Amino acid sequence: MAAPRLIDDAERRVRLVARHHLMRTAPDCVTAVRGIVALHSSDPATPYLALWARVPGFTTALLEHALYEARSLWRLHAMRRTLFVVPSEEAPIFAAGSRAVAVAQRKQLAKWLAAEMDPGDVPHWLARVEAKTRALLADGIDRRTQDVSKLVPELALELTVGSGKYTQRSPLSSRLLYLLAMEGHIARAQPIGTWRSSQYHWLDSCAFGSARAILEDETGRLELARRYLATHGPVTLADLRWWTGWTARQATAALAGLSAVAVAVAAGEGWVLPADVDAAPALVPGVALLPSLDPTAMGWTQRDWYLGPHRAPLYDRNGNIGPTVWVDTHRRRLGAAHRRHGRHATPGRRRQRGNNCDRGTSVGAHDMARHHRGDHALPDPARA
Repeated sequence: MAAPRLIDDAERRVRLVARHHLMRTAPDCVTAVRGIVALHSSDPATPYLALWARVPGFTTALLEHALYEARSLWRLHAMRRTLFVVPSEEAPIFAAGSRAVAVAQRKQLAKWLAAEMDPGDVPHWLARVEAKTRALLADGIDRRTQDVSKLVPELALELTVGSGKYTQRSPLSSRLLYLLAMEGHIARAQPIGTWRSSQYHWLDSCAFGSARAILEDETGRLELARRYLATHGPVTLADLRWWTGWTARQATAALAGLSAVAVAVAAGEGWVLPADVDAAPALVPGVALLPSLDPTAMGWTQRDWYLGPHRAPLYDRNGNIGPTVWVDTHRRRLGAAHRRHGRHATPGRRRQRGNNCDRGTSVGAHDMARHHRGDHALPDPARA
């Protein structure tokens, strides 16, 4: 039996840069998102800055149009309870691929409610409140959480959430709306305030039409794994499990269902789709400025092949990354792009990489500064 093909670290970096459009090669927002499967949206600024790094001529209006007018993109919770922006037509895949998370969240909500009322009353009472909430939002009017609560008074019920010493009182509204959105019944609409706000209006997900289709869990996992391997491959089993939050059995079954091909990587055994074994083409050098929580930097759990010795200063204790500068097919953090009152965004140097690198970084930073016109554009990894 022939030995598996070796895909070394250099080729993996070439694949990463090309497929994730780090040289600003994506023609539009939806194409850019498909190239990385999903955009992290725990911090509301991340999708805007991540698309600015990938789509030439990007403006905030382009993403707002895709999210709130064309509805070609959908902001939803999926793997690991993380908030993402995904192509709307692929939302059923994310829902099915992470349905176990929603099931666990519903059980937890029922447990919290049981502490506030007769446990036997919880199923009927919760079903009635859900029905009232969904009926209200079915009229097509976007509403804030407080507006929904005023019209469905039961949502004001306070629950003790959390565990141990980390408990707090929280209104049912925040928990139930979150759950209904995770299950695909409702969706986040326009933010309350600017594009940097993390509070959203709510609407019925019927606004997304056929995107509400329901897939079987196994089908969803298979299709989610297919997209991950196509854009991130080769990946290890550990990468797939970490990125999806699946068990080893679920991840292994998905690889088998895709007839994934084993290849050799520095970390051991990697996996690619059957049509993705051939060598990657050469890459034109360049510089990319990526925001905190960018999906490329957060796309694998085994990161030595693109981090080298720089992992420790780049990620916080929770594994979340800050803003970074990527050079050629290697990833090196030259500094964080930041904005101060009346000044341009400038990268703080951590190590010299040569005049071409410095020049490309400066041009990108000033372009970012012009694009954001004074907005503080540094996403907060603590929100992940």
